[in-house]
Amino acid sequence: MKKTMAIGNDHAGLELKLGLIKYLEEQGWQCIDCGCHTPEPAAYPEIGIDVCGKITSGEAGVGILICGSGIGMSMVANKLAGIRAAMCSEPLSAHYTRLHNDANVLCIGARMIGSAMAQEIVRQFISTDFEGGRHIPRVSAIDALGVEKR
Repeated sequence: MKKTMAIGNDHAGLELKLGLIKYLEEQGWQCIDCGCHTPEPAAYPEIGIDVCGKITSGEAGVGILICGSGIGMSMVANKLAGIRAAMCSEPLSAHYTRLHNDANVLCIGARMIGSAMAQEIVRQFISTDFEGGRHIPRVSAIDALGVEKR
């Protein structure tokens, strides 16, 4: 996996994002911070589109999207071609979404979990490789679904 992470948030996820960037950089990751950068209300769909665009263009290998619940960002991300986003609130889901689904975007709810749990979820996400094998046709079927190109 390319060790470049595109990361973005709405206003609710600002503090959590800053902590995760620090953690990721300590793990040797390069982070592309797609905003938002203030606690003022932000249009999360545009931030989600920006993060996902960095992945589909090859500028980043994977991404993290953070909003209050994680749900809105996951809805945005999964509308975009080439993106397989998973909203995770505990580490085992993050592990299996990489292992079986080759997820390339992790969505987190800043109002749902604390920073320690978020860091463990991210640790699982970045340390788990796609298993391949029997999962390849399933991932291909997901990618073939009629989603809009951006």
